[in-house]
Amino acid sequence: MRRSLRFDKLCRMEKRRWVFMVGVVAVTYLLLQSLLLPYENALRSLLPDGEIPVRAKSSFLAVHSAAKSVMVRNPLTVNASELSNDSMVVEVVRTEGVGRAIENGGGLKGEDSDAENGFASDEKGLDNDFELFVDGNLNSGSPPYENVLHMNDNLALEIVRNEENSSVLDESGGVSLEQIVKPNNGVSVGKNPEENTSLKSENSKGVDTTIQSPPLALPMTASSITITHIENVVSNASSSALQREGMTLKNDSVLMNSTRKKEMRCNMPPKSITSLYEMNRILARHRRSMRPRQSSVRDQEIVAVKSHIEHAPVVINDAELYAPLFRNVSMFKKSYELMERTLKVYVYRDGSKPIFHQPILKGLYASEGWFMKLMEGNRRFVVKDPRKAHLFYMPFSSRMLEYTLYVRNSHNRTNLRQYLKDYSEKIAAKYPYWNRTGGADHFLVACHDWAPYETRHHMEHCIKALCNADVTAGFKIGRDVSLPETYVRAARHPLRDLGGKPPSQRHILAFYAGNMHGYLRPILLKYWKDKDPDMRILGPMPPGVASKMNYIQHMKSSKYCICPKGYEVNSPRVVEAIFYECVPVIISDNFVPPFFEVLDWGAFSLIVAEKDIPNLKDILLSIPKEKYLELQLGVRKLQKHFLWHAKPLKYDLFHMTLHSIWYNRVFQIKLR
Repeated sequence: MRRSLRFDKLCRMEKRRWVFMVGVVAVTYLLLQSLLLPYENALRSLLPDGEIPVRAKSSFLAVHSAAKSVMVRNPLTVNASELSNDSMVVEVVRTEGVGRAIENGGGLKGEDSDAENGFASDEKGLDNDFELFVDGNLNSGSPPYENVLHMNDNLALEIVRNEENSSVLDESGGVSLEQIVKPNNGVSVGKNPEENTSLKSENSKGVDTTIQSPPLALPMTASSITITHIENVVSNASSSALQREGMTLKNDSVLMNSTRKKEMRCNMPPKSITSLYEMNRILARHRRSMRPRQSSVRDQEIVAVKSHIEHAPVVINDAELYAPLFRNVSMFKKSYELMERTLKVYVYRDGSKPIFHQPILKGLYASEGWFMKLMEGNRRFVVKDPRKAHLFYMPFSSRMLEYTLYVRNSHNRTNLRQYLKDYSEKIAAKYPYWNRTGGADHFLVACHDWAPYETRHHMEHCIKALCNADVTAGFKIGRDVSLPETYVRAARHPLRDLGGKPPSQRHILAFYAGNMHGYLRPILLKYWKDKDPDMRILGPMPPGVASKMNYIQHMKSSKYCICPKGYEVNSPRVVEAIFYECVPVIISDNFVPPFFEVLDWGAFSLIVAEKDIPNLKDILLSIPKEKYLELQLGVRKLQKHFLWHAKPLKYDLFHMTLHSIWYNRVFQIKLR
C-alpha cells in the first residue's frame, strides 16, 4: 500500500517536472526566435496567413528608420528585369497640415490653395494637390487612401481606388498625399498598440513608422540556471533596444532643429540684397563665355549668329513689338528671327514617367508643364538627330519629382537631387554631347521651389529656366532664365477671364489679398490693412465662387496690384497682374524678374524695396498720371508675351522662354 502511494506521488512529481521542462523549452524557443528574427517576426509567423502584413519583396527601397524617413532608391540604376508588378508598393494616405501651408487659411496645400478664392498661392510645398494633364486629358483624384504602384522601369503612376471610394476625382481637386513605404525589414506601417512598442517623434505625424522591440520581461515560474540565463539575454536585448530608440530620438531632435532653422530662414529677411541696378551691372559684366572642349559646326553657327545680333539693324515702329518694353528691341527682333531660322533642339527621350515626359498643365506649376508639352510636340525646332542640335532639353517635371520621390516629413531631399544626378550621368555616359561642353548647351525648365537645390553641382553649367529666380540661391544672371510663374485655372481654357477695365474705371489705388506666409506679408498688413480706403490690402479671402470673382474683379479694377514675396522670391501674382492689365508692384528683394535679359521692367511695373513698405502709398501717389498711363499701356502691350496657347503663337510665352534660353546660350559661347 505504502509503495503504491509513493509510486503515485513519484509519477505526479515526474509529470510536473515534464510539464515544467516543456514550458521552459517553449519559452526558450520563442525567445530565441524573437532574437534571431528582429521585431518579433517569430510571433508574427504564428499568426494566420491572412494577418501577415504585406511587404515589398525587392531591394528597390532603402528605409532609414533611425531618421524616421523612407528613402526611395534611384530607379535608373535598377535593371528592368529585376522588377515586377509587386516590386514596390507605396501607400498614399491623405494627411493634414504638413510642410508649408498655403494661402487658404491653412489645411492641405493644393496646386493653389487659393484656387477657390480666385487668387494664386505662391507657396509650393509638400502637400500640393495637383491635377495631371496628359495631352489635354484630365486625370485627377483624392480618395482618402490610395495605392500608388511603381511598376517596372517606367515608374508608371497607377491610382488604385479604395473599396469605399470608387472615384472622387474632379476638375477642382487633386491628390494630397503622403507616401508610406512597406519594406521587407520588419518596419511596420500599421500600429498595433497591443503588440508593438512604438517610438514616434512629433515631427513624424504622417509617417507612422513603428519599431517593434523584443519583449522586455518574462514570467518567473521557477529559479533555475536556464531561466536566469534567459533573463540576462532579455535584459541585454532590452538595453540594446533602448539604445536604438535613444539614437532615433536624438536623430529626430537633430532633424527638428534643422527644420526650425529652415523655417526661420524662410521667415527672415535676406542677409544681403542685390538691387535692380546691381543686377543690370551683373548682366552687362557677366556674360559668361565658355569654350567647348571640341568645337563643332553648331558652335560655329552660334558664334556667327552672335555677330549678327550685335550688329542688328535699328528697328523703328515695328507693328508686332512695342519698343519701350525691351532693353534693345532691335537686338531682340534680330535674335528672335535668327532663332526661328537657325535653332535646333534635341529632346532627350531618356527618363521615365511620371517624372519625365508627363506635363502638369494646371495650377502653380503650369509653366514647366506647358513648356514641356509644347517643346516635345514642336516640329519647327525639334530634331531627331542630336548631331544637328544647338541645344539639348532635359524634359523633367520638378513638381512630379517631388511628388513621386519625396517622403513627407523626412526633411530629406537628397534622393531627389541624386535622382537627377544619376540621370545626368546616364546621358553623359550614353551620349557624347554633355561631356563636350560640360552641359553648357543643355537646358531645363523647372518651376518648383526646390529646383535650384535639386540641380545644384551636377547640372551647374546647364541653362536653368527657373521660377525661383533668387540671386542668393544660385541663380546666375546672364546664363539662367527667370521663368514666369503662371497660375492656370483651366488647362483647356488658359485665357479665361483675360483682360481688365480701362484706366479711367480703375478706382482702387492698390490691391492685395492672401495669407501671411513668410516674413514680408505680415509687415505689409501691419502698415496697410484697414488703414486707408485707397489701399485695399486684405488678408485671406473666404473660399467660394463669390470670393473668386471678387478677387478677380478687384484686380481688374485696381491701378496697382501688390505682389509681395511669400516663402520664396517668386509669386504668380506678377503674371496675374499682367493677365488682368493691372500694373504689378513687385516687393521682393533679390528677385530677378522674368526674361530679365531682354525686358525693361521699368517700362511696365514698379519694383519697391522691402524696407519701403511703410512709404508704399506715398510712392504710388508720387507717380504722375501720365506715367501711370504709360505703365498701364506697357502692361497691355506686354500681355501677349505672357500667355500660353495650345498652338504656340509668335512672341507668346513658349517662344519667349525658348528665346531667352537661346539668347543666353548665344552670348555664353566663344571659340577663341
